[in-house]
Amino acid sequence: MKRIASLFFFALALNANAQKPAAPKTPVKTPARTAAAAVAKAGSYEIKVTLKPFKNQWIYLGHYYGKTLPIIDSVKLNDRSEGTFRGNKTLGGGIYLVGYPDRARNFEILIDKSQRFSIIADTATLPAQIVFINSPENTAFHEYQNAMSAAGREADSLVRVRSAQPEDSARLTKRLEAINQDVLAYRARLMTQDPNSLMAALLKAMKDPEMPVKTPRTREDSLYNYRYYKNHYFDGVAFYDERLSRTPFFEGKVDRYFDQLIYPAADSVIREMDNIMAFAQINKEMERFFLLKWVNRYLNFKYMWEDQVYAHLYEKYFQTKKYDWISEKGEEIIRNRYYSVVMNITGKPASDIELPDSNGKKTTLYEVKAPLTLLVIWDPTCSHCKETLPKIDTLFQEKWKAQGVKIYALAKETDGSRKDWTDFIVKKSLKGWTHVYYSKAAEKERVDNNIPSYSQLFDVQSFPTLFLLDDEKRIVAKKFGEAQADEIIQMRLKEKKSTGSK
Repeated sequence: MKRIASLFFFALALNANAQKPAAPKTPVKTPARTAAAAVAKAGSYEIKVTLKPFKNQWIYLGHYYGKTLPIIDSVKLNDRSEGTFRGNKTLGGGIYLVGYPDRARNFEILIDKSQRFSIIADTATLPAQIVFINSPENTAFHEYQNAMSAAGREADSLVRVRSAQPEDSARLTKRLEAINQDVLAYRARLMTQDPNSLMAALLKAMKDPEMPVKTPRTREDSLYNYRYYKNHYFDGVAFYDERLSRTPFFEGKVDRYFDQLIYPAADSVIREMDNIMAFAQINKEMERFFLLKWVNRYLNFKYMWEDQVYAHLYEKYFQTKKYDWISEKGEEIIRNRYYSVVMNITGKPASDIELPDSNGKKTTLYEVKAPLTLLVIWDPTCSHCKETLPKIDTLFQEKWKAQGVKIYALAKETDGSRKDWTDFIVKKSLKGWTHVYYSKAAEKERVDNNIPSYSQLFDVQSFPTLFLLDDEKRIVAKKFGEAQADEIIQMRLKEKKSTGSK
């Protein structure tokens, strides 16, 4: 498949004031601070780190953000392995990482309300041993991590023993259940001791729904467990709590909900998206987190119906709103993608095409009268097109032509010439098709006159691009491979026959 250089290597072109998810190539520090600048200020952070055995080396402070790990600060340790991360702006709460000089290793800390504390650690004993001064929440977090590691190791050992000693399965299973109950009780204590703490928020958000003791027995309610799990999946999750965005698990939890628990259809996804945004918009950072996540997710479609999701996303959250975390270039990318998408929503009429055939006669797409029309947009210099079009022609000649299907083929000029186009048609004997040629000059003329190019109107990102249109030129299916073409066409013909439509 020949892929066109496109805009979809995409990070939203965040402006200079936004937090960037990339580490600096070289650490940058200002000269020695003045005494006044070193004085503690409200709305600042100061995290002193002693990290042995590193001396006179840079270490880094970063945090989780979805699937990225942005570095936000760096400090050079002195010859006593000491350094201090400082900033004049309070850090957003979440799980942060102190990165080693090689940036490949790190350890986790919590940052929330208390942002002036000290860490004493040695890589020889990490992560088991670490000392926090003036940060009881980090002490509790470290104790929790150690407890979970110990419980996990014991459980893994018991599972291995149980596999080797099945005769002792009952006793070992009972012990595994006891470990699980101890873990749940430990988490419950942490959540109730300080319900507003970051630890409590994390544990509530990570918690899976607990199924009721009594399960349904009736056939009529066989989906009870699924519905209960789905309805309670986000219990305890505050979508306006920006601290959740700076964790390694939250985005995965949201992804599982959309991928596994939501019916794969535009209406279902849009409804759930809007439900979350109703709460997320309360907090600017969470609004940013979700909009970034979804605009990147639906910028390129996995399924045909996702065009409707992207159109809704733009119309409701971007069309009439401005965000300071998107540059003008980012806005342009989102807007242009929307205009391409909205012209190609499944079920809507396709844009007409008017281009010359091999004799120079202008021929339009809408002049092709057929119950189904296969629109093929291809490039005569594309190697994949050269393999694909003869396969399509074989199906057309042997099957589709007799069923009334017609083909309208738009050849787009890229690196080749008009002769490449006509030579290929003759060589492969692509007869019975409506062939038209879209030259670079024709595309430039449209663009110069502020008319969308056919590439934009049909959102062409690779060659060949296939569309199936009904008798009124409404889009039935789009961007499928030649391997699926016959299946889609036969399915559509069967539907038309069963409904008695033309």
